[in-house]
Amino acid sequence: MKAARFDYVRAATADMAVDALARGAVALAGGQSLIPLLNTRSRRPEVVVDVSRLPLTGVEQDGSTLVLGALTRLRAAETSPVVRRAVPLLAEALTHVGHVSVRNRGTVGGSVAHADPAAELPAVCLALDAVFTAQGPSGTREVAARDFFRGPHRTALASDELLTGIRVPLPPPTARHGIAELSRRPNDLAITAVFTSVTLTDRVVAEARIAVAGAAPTPIRAHAAEELLRGQALTPDVLTAAADAAAAATDPVDDVHAPATYRRDMTAVLTRRALRQAVAG
Repeated sequence: MKAARFDYVRAATADMAVDALARGAVALAGGQSLIPLLNTRSRRPEVVVDVSRLPLTGVEQDGSTLVLGALTRLRAAETSPVVRRAVPLLAEALTHVGHVSVRNRGTVGGSVAHADPAAELPAVCLALDAVFTAQGPSGTREVAARDFFRGPHRTALASDELLTGIRVPLPPPTARHGIAELSRRPNDLAITAVFTSVTLTDRVVAEARIAVAGAAPTPIRAHAAEELLRGQALTPDVLTAAADAAAAATDPVDDVHAPATYRRDMTAVLTRRALRQAVAG
């Protein structure tokens, strides 16, 4: 199919983009998510505002925070020495996002704003307590990742707001991470994926973060599993209990890719794998 007819506007400034959004336009950044939706006519906007030329790119460390412009290409973030050094969980997770050709065009802000519950970047942002910056007619505001994702392809962004940046608190230098993902083919969207960050003190868990993609209408944090791990040595019994708690936090659905029970069971399996990977360093 081909896209339905629409008007095209290229925004020269963020204010111009916000003005177009306020009049019902949809934003085009890298196009890796929007263009397929237009071509299948799942989206039929009257106006598309191209924001890809706005100066909202770049990666930098600002004290204890990693700052990413919303239009930073996924591949640029993945290969950034700053990201690899400061937040290695994010750098590794980005290698799972589509293929290199997709990451060369797709943007970090576009991936987050698309809010696919099976996508890697939203779940990683949730695990890392990221904060999103949005610009609207009334100015800018910040939204914590825990409040940002509202449902499949639904976020806290108003229709007239543009995502402009992502701020990620740096994990402690001793934090170790693990990623375990199940997909039909390499770099497909996850059937289920688990992202973990663990800080150990004398082989005891001082801090744990577990986020799951593909097993609920939004990415989720397995808070009960995290709490269970704190203050514990990662024995097989503790790993199993945490994995079961992570699975219990999910709310999967049956679809053409997998039944809900399979996704829940695989969440437990992948949580154990990701935690073991983190402990192994």
